[in-house]
Amino acid sequence: MKKIHGNTKGLKADPLRRLENLYRRRIPPRFPVTAELTREVARLSAEIRRQIGLLVDRRGRIDYVLVGDRQTIVIPDISHYRLAPGRLRGLRCVHTHLGGEKLTEDDLADLALLRLDLMAAIVVDADGNPLHVHIGHLLPGEENGGVHLLDPLPPQRLDIGCLDLIRSLEQELAQVRKGRRAGRGAERALLVSVSTASRRRAEDSMAELKELARSSRIDVIGTVLQQREKPDPRYLMGSGKLKELAIHALQKGATLIVFDQELNPSQIRSITDQIELKVIDRTQLILDIFAQRARSREGKLQVELAQLKYLLPRLVTRNTALSRLTGGIGGRGPGETKLEINRRRVRDRIVRLEKSLADVSRHRSHQRSRREKRGLPIISIIGYTNAGKSTLLNTLTRSRVLAESRLFATLDPSSRRLRFPRDIEVIITDTVGFIQDLPKDLMTAFGATLEELESADLLLHVVDIANPRCMDQVDAVDRILADLSLDRIPTLRVPNKMDLVDADTAAGFVRQLGGIAVSATDAAALLPLIEEMARSIDRIEADGFPVDG
Repeated sequence: MKKIHGNTKGLKADPLRRLENLYRRRIPPRFPVTAELTREVARLSAEIRRQIGLLVDRRGRIDYVLVGDRQTIVIPDISHYRLAPGRLRGLRCVHTHLGGEKLTEDDLADLALLRLDLMAAIVVDADGNPLHVHIGHLLPGEENGGVHLLDPLPPQRLDIGCLDLIRSLEQELAQVRKGRRAGRGAERALLVSVSTASRRRAEDSMAELKELARSSRIDVIGTVLQQREKPDPRYLMGSGKLKELAIHALQKGATLIVFDQELNPSQIRSITDQIELKVIDRTQLILDIFAQRARSREGKLQVELAQLKYLLPRLVTRNTALSRLTGGIGGRGPGETKLEINRRRVRDRIVRLEKSLADVSRHRSHQRSRREKRGLPIISIIGYTNAGKSTLLNTLTRSRVLAESRLFATLDPSSRRLRFPRDIEVIITDTVGFIQDLPKDLMTAFGATLEELESADLLLHVVDIANPRCMDQVDAVDRILADLSLDRIPTLRVPNKMDLVDADTAAGFVRQLGGIAVSATDAAALLPLIEEMARSIDRIEADGFPVDG
């Protein structure tokens, strides 16, 4: 005999036997539940003073019998039931309500979270008689909060064409999904932030997350921002807010949820147990962007190492969560791993990658030694991602390094020669952009690239003054330079995109930041910068004094 799930403590032998006998029942496909079964379950529920639930498959078989308390039932893990995009679970829930009428918020949340075929509540009076059956189902669109409630039905009038209704719902869901996939975004994402910082800082971070999503070609269909005194250790947000998020995602047709904060392995497991969607965090989104951008062998090695270090502690999570970590967004590119990969193989691969990157570091060291023997000064362009570093390099050196208005358009560093008007020749390099809260694993993986900065004689810190968050970006870059012990290198700030702000604003930033304001796309506007770079190199070579600004 199948197991009775839930709160069976204290039940006597007779009600337990009658609960077990429910597994023998079969329900015709036209009915969500029969009148006879409705009466039997209502009578038994009133006797034991606990809710009783049935999970019924589409063939009318009762796969689970559940017992709760007087107010609720708890649906067990049903993740082994197939749940494909545009499909429902293949199970409906029929349960008793001891007092109260309509479907509760918890009922509707379970309907949405678990993508059940139907949710039905049998209202039971004090004598154990079934009064009405309330039925709700999901809607493919956003109308009525994504749930449609049927009028209450008496137990004798439950012939609603149940199976046909479920199939028609799935057809509509599939059509809606097909129409949305035909849009511009392969993934439709809800962005979520659970912040303990000020609202302004949280909104700025969310705006940056939107840009990251855009850089990964994700269609952002909505944002959710919750401020808390401290994050929930299990779900990051509260359980009630998580249910709201699941329903909102269903209404919007989301295929992906992106958290602005990094999720630990247990949080990923808990959230993906509740939400049947891919769930990733900011770190994984950045890794995904790097995976798309990597072109050189070195870049691919660095990205794969960072991805595997991120994945390793998460291999303890359940497969349902891992399938979202390693499939699609957050698991593509050179670091893509198979779901069945085990921790030992990941560790072995990490060791091999670290050895390969150590070889890269030695090779770069030899290159730096050769450059130093030639006596050519080195100028490295640094700055926040999308500040215009590659555009500046292209205009200064008349080269064609990839430059796009996207975060992390440049991943692999580029070096070019530049001759100043007074016949002084320097090497100028472009590096990967910095970002707020850059993942530590990425910092470690890109150590060989960032070592290039250590040999620089001068750093050009490019600042996007057209960005309303530019001062926060300056602070973020300065912190990263300090963390890398690069703040000892003379730095010349370059307020960029002066053509996108008025003259007074540009002048104000020059007073605040120092340096030379430019428009990186205008070669003529770069002459004062080139002259200042030449003077800075002269001073550094003459007496080693740091550059002001």
